[in-house]
Amino acid sequence: MTAVSAWAKRRWRCSVHELSIALSILEEAEEEIQRQGGVARVGAVYLRVGALSGIVKQSLISAYELACERTAFEGSRLVIEEIPIVVFCTKCQAERGVHSFQEFSCIECDTPASEILHGRELQLAALELVE
Repeated sequence: MTAVSAWAKRRWRCSVHELSIALSILEEAEEEIQRQGGVARVGAVYLRVGALSGIVKQSLISAYELACERTAFEGSRLVIEEIPIVVFCTKCQAERGVHSFQEFSCIECDTPASEILHGRELQLAALELVE
């Protein structure tokens, strides 16, 4: 029986979807570092990820760690702020949460929601640069 390497185990925990997102994050971070003069190193990457984005948080973290290996980003942290689903309720005339991922109705009055305001985000919010 062959032992499975730690790299292979991490690779299996992340999907191709999350790996491509992690690579895009690193590319965007690298572009920002270049705009800042190219001398800083990234200590942390801060993301805003909506509940409807289709991203599995733990898979993205594993993919990020894998994508960072043997790069200037190795050792940096991925910090994810999870954004809940927020809709506009036409009855309440206000921004409201929903009952659940499956039930898009106002948490206050049960009116079905027709406009999603938050929850689809996938945004690079900030970089923590260290020298």
